[in-house]
Amino acid sequence: MKLKLYLSKYGVRIAVIVIVAALIAGIASSLLGGRAGVFGSAAGSLRVPLDRASGAVLDWMADLYGYIYEYDRLAEENASLKAENALLREQARDYEELLAENERFRTLFGWAEKRRDLTLESARVVSWDAGNFTSAFSIGKGSDSGIEVGDCVITEYGALAGQIVELGGDWATVRTVIDVDMDVGALAGADSYAGMITGDFALMRQGKTKLGYLTGGAQIFEGDEVLTSGKGGAFPAGLLIGTVSAVMSEYGGQVTYGIVDPACDLERLSQVFIVKDFELVE
Repeated sequence: MKLKLYLSKYGVRIAVIVIVAALIAGIASSLLGGRAGVFGSAAGSLRVPLDRASGAVLDWMADLYGYIYEYDRLAEENASLKAENALLREQARDYEELLAENERFRTLFGWAEKRRDLTLESARVVSWDAGNFTSAFSIGKGSDSGIEVGDCVITEYGALAGQIVELGGDWATVRTVIDVDMDVGALAGADSYAGMITGDFALMRQGKTKLGYLTGGAQIFEGDEVLTSGKGGAFPAGLLIGTVSAVMSEYGGQVTYGIVDPACDLERLSQVFIVKDFELVE
């Protein structure tokens, strides 16, 4: 590259010097003609190496400019290949995303066969809330698609992801299941003890939530599944919220609550399904 820049700056000067030297040699040869003598012999002796040198320089410059031309061609070809490679990588990513989306829909359809009471709308996650005091994300659909504030949001496995809290025509904000302001009626354990999922700031920072307000005599254990109860009309019954990962107590052991790991993998969430309608629990 440095050589190319040097020649682009000084190449003309070098060519001129070579041409002038060749002209001087030609003129000297014409003036001297075939005359012999000391000066003729000296000029002849000088002309021969000068002709050879000028010829060698011209050949060298021709080769060098040929190299530069070939370098430019290869550089252009390399840039074209890089652009083509980038396009192929992008197409491969799009293809992989289509395969993943297709797999999500197949999973959803298998699950939805058991939940024909639900009316669903798919949507992509477009951004996450960057705040430290909330857990929320935005989706690329809104009221234009029949979505309303209060609609719950699930994954293809029927796991609760959150609830719509704000929306526009083509966007909506989803408060996640671990957000501090989230409240969900829940049933826990084999005996379906009633309780309430309530957000907790410290647990939210750990990617967890709290199961409290359990009915008197309720016994919960690690590994118990927690489902939506359907009470209150905001969430359909039977959606998987998560699993009890620890059983704790407070107020001197008088109150028991559970720490729940959400079933929804929020860190890998890219597509969700909004429950636009469902049958209410009597």
